[in-house]
Amino acid sequence: MTDSTAALPTPAAHLNRLDALLAALHRAREATSAVVVGQERVVDQVLVALLSGGHVLLEGAPGMGKTLLVRTIADAFGLDLGRVQFTPDLMPADITGTLVLAPQEGGAAALTFMPGPIFAQLLLADEVNRATPKTQSALLEAMQEGTVTVAGTVRALPRPFFVLATQNPIEQEGTYLLPEAQMDRFFFRVDVPFPDAGTLERIVAQTTGLRQERAPQCLTPADLLEAQQIVRAMPVSPDVVQAVSRVVVSTQPTRPESGAEVRRYVRFGVSPRGAQTLVLAAKAQALLTGRAHVAPEDIRAVLLPALRHRLQLNFEGVADGIDRDALLLKLLDAQGL
Repeated sequence: MTDSTAALPTPAAHLNRLDALLAALHRAREATSAVVVGQERVVDQVLVALLSGGHVLLEGAPGMGKTLLVRTIADAFGLDLGRVQFTPDLMPADITGTLVLAPQEGGAAALTFMPGPIFAQLLLADEVNRATPKTQSALLEAMQEGTVTVAGTVRALPRPFFVLATQNPIEQEGTYLLPEAQMDRFFFRVDVPFPDAGTLERIVAQTTGLRQERAPQCLTPADLLEAQQIVRAMPVSPDVVQAVSRVVVSTQPTRPESGAEVRRYVRFGVSPRGAQTLVLAAKAQALLTGRAHVAPEDIRAVLLPALRHRLQLNFEGVADGIDRDALLLKLLDAQGL
């Protein structure tokens, strides 16, 4: 009789594999930061979302390197990249695909499905707020279920599958606000800041010469799927889960646990999906940092990209210029994290 345990990996093999994945992730981070100069925090936040299996909304002024970042991530992780430039005349079928009459053998024609650009492992939805709500809604099923339904047939998307969408916060003419349901499906909303003078000098020097930097492939899509499983398997203490839950409950203006500032200025608080996002993102942050468990500093590191787009201010909050990021940090401090 053969030993059925002989083929099972040993704990040492698991550790070696984990070390190899971590080393590859750090190489991917360094390679991406070498191309997208001066946006190390943005790169880290996008990597955390990818390790968590979540979608990202990148918000920043034109020319900040948002599209370059997405292309570089695709290069570093070996992901098949699809791109859609969102415009007001874009239709849902332009994203998902449609049935077309295609010639068959013998001269007859038959309806054949022609897949759209969404059938990629990484979809760049450029200026997503320029399309109508009808077209924006074509992403909802894909982002939540990983499938697309066309003509009554459900088709699975590749795995892994990510949507990295961009939008311009300073130009509102000809744009459509993303519905709250779609905003909540973005794992992170990452703000892309303007670089300082020194960083801008490096960007100009690197991008105006004959040679344009490209990131080498550091991982495969299969490696990324494996890393996602490791992230989900990471332990998190009940105390951290309880603190996260209390933070999210304290954002609800109708709850007795919320403070006077929340009751006065908040229209809708963070959804339960926000609490899930916060814990899962903290696990990925801990993995990137080299820890085997979630620490309070991991929660703090991912709080704002995880929750800032899920907290809706009311009219008085907007009129009084309430800073959502500052409010969220205050609620986190109240829980001792």
